[in-house]
Amino acid sequence: MTDNISRAQFLRLAALSATILVLPSAALADENEITRNMIFNDPESPTGGNPNGDLTIVDFFDYNCPYCKGAAKPLEKVVKADGNIRLVYKDWPILHPTSIIGARLALGAKYQGKYLPVHHALMNIDGYGVEQEKMIEATRNAGVDAAQLDADMTAHADDIARLVKRNLNIADAIGLQGTPGFLVGPFKVNQALNEQGFVRVVADARARQKTPQSK
Repeated sequence: MTDNISRAQFLRLAALSATILVLPSAALADENEITRNMIFNDPESPTGGNPNGDLTIVDFFDYNCPYCKGAAKPLEKVVKADGNIRLVYKDWPILHPTSIIGARLALGAKYQGKYLPVHHALMNIDGYGVEQEKMIEATRNAGVDAAQLDADMTAHADDIARLVKRNLNIADAIGLQGTPGFLVGPFKVNQALNEQGFVRVVADARARQKTPQSK
């Protein structure tokens, strides 16, 4: 049985989350050059689906984005049904102060192998401007060890901050205008899709990958 997150832990979380986007520029010096490997194979970015899939989808989202939430279940359904898609999660907290709280909770849970349960729990909260308490409650209900989560968010605060900063830089570099954003193989999709939309763009991406590109 997991422990409840205490009021003291909650306050410490809120204080830490405020630092996520204000690291000294020197700490980000190595993050400024955006590479394909950074986008698709950042070892710190959580992944789902088939790790050896023949197609990669990169998902840029915010836990306060209703459109991201609307696209999340269709995307996961298509990934599961297809069986040959690798999914890369890029937390992109740009819409609301509590978006950073959500990103920290999910990425902190990664260190105990609970990123995906927390991600799904946060995506299942309806609406925009979700209160911190609701995010923490959803995280607790996802089965995390609260004490370990608190310790991991503290110990890995700089790592989480750098990862989010990389995601912000990548989104800017590839020209995303807002959430949600997807890279589906060679295609950029900057809008929410339904199940049929994902199926169609996946098929188009695979067809494009099989077509020799002119130099």
